[in-house]
Amino acid sequence: MEAYEGFAAVYDMFMEETDYAMWVEYIKKIWQKENCHPKLIADLGCGTGNVTQLLAKEGYDMIGIDFSEDMLAEAKKKAEAQNLDILYLLQDMREFELYGTVNCIISLYDSLNYITEEKELLNVFCLVNNYLHPKGLFIFDLNTEYKFKEILAQNSFAQTNEAAAYTWENYYDETEKINEFYMNFFIKEENGSYSRKEEYHYEKAYDIQTIERLLQKSGLQLSAVYDAYTFEPPRADSQRIYVVAKEVQKTQYCDVLQEERNHGR
Repeated sequence: MEAYEGFAAVYDMFMEETDYAMWVEYIKKIWQKENCHPKLIADLGCGTGNVTQLLAKEGYDMIGIDFSEDMLAEAKKKAEAQNLDILYLLQDMREFELYGTVNCIISLYDSLNYITEEKELLNVFCLVNNYLHPKGLFIFDLNTEYKFKEILAQNSFAQTNEAAAYTWENYYDETEKINEFYMNFFIKEENGSYSRKEEYHYEKAYDIQTIERLLQKSGLQLSAVYDAYTFEPPRADSQRIYVVAKEVQKTQYCDVLQEERNHGR
């Protein structure tokens, strides 16, 4: 099963304590710090559209991109209920296409950790460069290896409410730097019975040096790395970091990827 197919129906229910407004304010502070004044913004891995909708309410033109049809269905439903004009695209971020360039591309809530191969992450970065307006900004967050290794580790988690429940069994492979979590969802139906869905999720831990190297290959320049929601450098125990990159030169991303293939990467 594709990740977030089963989760989509209850995603917002279990994420209701997430402070999306704070996320948006933090992104806006980064724009101010980087002297960036975007009008058109693309959100890679937009999920059910909570961030795209908040930014749209503030007057930004938004494009939301996600590979989960179920998540986008929830996003579209919420946008229509709020009379928000947001373009949602059902696309894999490793192959996404836009009609033109945008001023800023964001990717939040560890969406890029789901890209578990370096060459595929490079592909994402190359596409970002391709669709960023000259001097445009790319902002994304990442779960850190510390979080995978020390917080999630080989632990189990569970959460319940009146309408649903889930269990989460976690495993982190330190050699491959892959975090695997197996999730069981129990969703209450209208007749009072519960349906069960299961999903496997995989995220990869990337160090800052690897991120910078891949950004450079794609024609992007690392501008800053922050401990999440601050402007302080990452700590050894940071669980999430934010990366800010700038478009500095356009590259033919197909040529970059072909060079990688020629070197057996």
